[in-house]
Amino acid sequence: MSDAPTRYRSTDEDSARWLSFPFRPGDIVISTRSKSGTTWMQMICALLVLRTPELPAPLTELSPWLDWLVEPPERVYARLAAQRHRRFIKTHTPLDGVPIDPRVHYVVVARHPLDAAVSLHHQSANLDRARLAELTGQPATPEPESPRPSVEQALVRWIDANPDPRAELDSLPGFMWHLRDAWARRHQPNVHLVHYDDLRADLTGQMRHLAERLDLEPPGPHLVEAATFDRMRDRADRLAPDAAGVLKERSAFFRSGRSGQGDELLDAAARAHYRSRVAALAPPDLLAWLHRAEA
Repeated sequence: MSDAPTRYRSTDEDSARWLSFPFRPGDIVISTRSKSGTTWMQMICALLVLRTPELPAPLTELSPWLDWLVEPPERVYARLAAQRHRRFIKTHTPLDGVPIDPRVHYVVVARHPLDAAVSLHHQSANLDRARLAELTGQPATPEPESPRPSVEQALVRWIDANPDPRAELDSLPGFMWHLRDAWARRHQPNVHLVHYDDLRADLTGQMRHLAERLDLEPPGPHLVEAATFDRMRDRADRLAPDAAGVLKERSAFFRSGRSGQGDELLDAAARAHYRSRVAALAPPDLLAWLHRAEA
């Protein structure tokens, strides 16, 4: 792998902002694809670091999205510089686009791509695109005149689409690009790969394991309870990633978090097509780990 980070740019993100960011020993970078457990992992890290469910500030302030263009980088850097606790920072950039510092921990959360795609479909209806365009200086996109596709139709189109993964990271090729890179680094001592379904199945065990990897104290039951999906939904006003007001409804961000929903929406032919597509995008050992619920 090249030492120079790959630059990822979109209308609202630029990974080049990482190049000027001064890391501290012990920093935690949370690198996920959209709707793959980003906010969940931010909350888990907040609880492990701060040791209280009563966070001193909204989660987006404690754990900013560093490459998001809505806020000037100098302001984000200054806010992080003022933090005295261990810092935990959000990005949707794959690890090949972030400087890798041996003093820093990198946590990558992987979710079944079909489940993430279903969540992406619902999330897109909850975005205030006019507000997002205003914040990023982009021209407002008119609302489409044609009816929005059903989630089943959107899922099939998502599987079929074949864009450059570096240009569209929320595509199926983009998801597998992100995970393939993290999978190749999984044996590095400061790279921690976490499966979304493991968090659902054993949140206590996963939080304890992550605390050990990050050299933090294990969580008590009250911290684990605060990281459950229901408790996070109850506190959506403080936890949803909406500091700039781009969500129409914050509680809708925590829609269900269920696993297996994407596979259930496909018929046998579409499932076979999906398996064929991902087999060309990732090695068999990664796919076996990622798709464990299908075994």
